[in-house]
Amino acid sequence: MERTHSSGTQTAARRRKATSKDAIALLKADHREVEGWFAQFERTRSEDRKLKLAEKICEALKVHTTIEEEIFYPAYLAATQDKEMHHEAQVEHAGAKRLIAEIEAANPGDDYYDAKVKVLSEMIKHHVKEEEQPGGMFAEARKSDMDLDDIGARLQQRKAELKNGGPRKGVKEKVFGS
Repeated sequence: MERTHSSGTQTAARRRKATSKDAIALLKADHREVEGWFAQFERTRSEDRKLKLAEKICEALKVHTTIEEEIFYPAYLAATQDKEMHHEAQVEHAGAKRLIAEIEAANPGDDYYDAKVKVLSEMIKHHVKEEEQPGGMFAEARKSDMDLDDIGARLQQRKAELKNGGPRKGVKEKVFGS
């Protein structure tokens, strides 16, 4: 039996829907991935393995913070008007970015390398807890009128661009409260 165009389009739409994640599911998946790498970093004694894990962690966090700052946070702020939660998340990102830059400029044999990765891990755990807790940013986003499926698709597309060397446009290091 021959497939009609509309049937093929419906099948493609179902396939896309089944493979795409809403914004919160995508961001939480990023959180879990990085948590796993931090745990591996803590367990390893190999400097080579530490370097590879730190590079993965830092790159993943740079991509994650970029997609949140370019897409998710502006949509969240527009939908909820919650400046306090938005601003706190932005400041936490700025602190993490500074530490990421220090880690990327260092080597596992350096005196403070492990300490910097550990502190970054603790900063990220705190940030993730605040986003994911009841009453946190993700819970508030679910209660708002945000189109989390559309935002998820945009996050996924931008993440793919960044992983393929796309520019980190529009997100600059910010000094807050100046």
